[in-house]
Amino acid sequence: MKLLLIEDDVKIARAVSRGLRAEGFTVETATRGDDGLWLATEGSYDLIVLDIMLPGRNGYQVCADLRASGDWTPILMLTAKDGDLDEAEGLDTGADDYLTKPFSFPVLLARIRALLRRAAKRSVAPVVAGDLRIDAVERRAFRADTELTLTAREFDVLHFLVRHPGEVVSKLDILDGVWDYGFEGDPNIVEVYVGRLRRKIDEPFGKKAIETVRGVGYRLAADGG
Repeated sequence: MKLLLIEDDVKIARAVSRGLRAEGFTVETATRGDDGLWLATEGSYDLIVLDIMLPGRNGYQVCADLRASGDWTPILMLTAKDGDLDEAEGLDTGADDYLTKPFSFPVLLARIRALLRRAAKRSVAPVVAGDLRIDAVERRAFRADTELTLTAREFDVLHFLVRHPGEVVSKLDILDGVWDYGFEGDPNIVEVYVGRLRRKIDEPFGKKAIETVRGVGYRLAADGG
């Protein structure tokens, strides 16, 4: 999953980036508000970690500009400030969560994963990869004009993959995005569901949409296979 970190404190940016990459995230960084806003509007990110006190545009302005443009990428705000008014202002501009410095990396990671799960569940627009189409509201999935018969968990795994076409996602990415927080079972359960999906969305249609990336995870073809 791809994150954008907008933070002007170089030490914090390096430490957070290093930690997130170690957890399997792709991270791009900016140290100025204007640069961060440009990256956010030009690129595609699953989540933005946004400091408030930035040179150029501050975090409030960056967040407000993104929301005004219709960009609802989840935003976690970081600040050295501490107070209800600061938090309220951040949330009023459209931020999804707020974390005060200093913070521990495990808490930051937990907040990021929680926001990603919430974003996955609140997505209401149909998502499409080639002739694969997922209607999250009606919980229906289609291959071209053929409706697919999926269990609830198979649907959730497919929905996750279709929202990340062409990207390599790990088993842990899928577990974090689909299973309940705190899942302590065997991560190889993901293999079981990927196998079932291949038998339902690929084999009957002569497709090979879901690729295994050995030692890393899976990739859904950007064109749906």
